[in-house]
Amino acid sequence: MQQQDRRAAVAAYKKRKPAAGIYVVRCAAGGVWVGQSQSLDTVQNRIWFALRMGSSPCRSLQAAWQTHGADSFRFEILERLAEEETDYIRNAQLKARLAHWRAALGAQTI
Repeated sequence: MQQQDRRAAVAAYKKRKPAAGIYVVRCAAGGVWVGQSQSLDTVQNRIWFALRMGSSPCRSLQAAWQTHGADSFRFEILERLAEEETDYIRNAQLKARLAHWRAALGAQTI
């Protein structure tokens, strides 16, 4: 990759607007965890990395990961929120939608 191409790729990455929303992590053995993120594009990598390192802040998810292994887990995006002008509105929507999905799925919060 030439330096000019690299600069263009970095500039495009910085200009992108991450999508906020709600996601779920499911274990084939029966566990369900729901979370929210300001950036759905990167949250799975963050969660999987923390689980592989044994440093997930969600103890029940970490315990299930260690018991059943990585192949038993899958990540799904449940809902993408529309882009909002203010962080306050987006955070309020995330909080409300997280509560909805947690109740609907009977899930734990990540």
